[in-house]
Amino acid sequence: QVQLVESGGGLVQAGGSLRLSCSVSGSPYNFNDMESMAWYRQAPGNERELVASISRYSITNYADSVKDRFTISRDNVNKTVNLLMSNLKPEDTAVYYCEAERLYIITYTYWGQGTQVTVSS
Repeated sequence: QVQLVESGGGLVQAGGSLRLSCSVSGSPYNFNDMESMAWYRQAPGNERELVASISRYSITNYADSVKDRFTISRDNVNKTVNLLMSNLKPEDTAVYYCEAERLYIITYTYWGQGTQVTVSS
C-alpha cells in the first residue's frame, strides 16, 4: 500500500516562509514509480485546489495565486517532493495535501493526510 506522508506545516506570520515535504512510502510502488506529484490545498468552505505540480522530468505548473511565491521541487536522493512557500499571505491558510499519480494503463492517484498551514495577519 502506497502512503504519502507530509510534514512542515504550521503557523507563520504574513510575509514569512514555510517548507512542506512529502515522502512516498509503502510497497510495491515507490517514489520513482510516480509520474507526477503535486500539492493541493483546501480552505474551510472551499473546494480543494491545485497549488503546484511537478512531473518526473521536473516540469512544473503553478496556480496563478502562488506564482513567484511558491517553488515546488523534487529531491530524487531523499525521494521527497518539497514546496517552499515564501511571502505567505493569510489567504494561503488551508490544509495542504500531497498527491501523487502513477500511470499504468490508467491513472492511479494517491493522497496524503494533509498538513495545516496557518498564516496570521
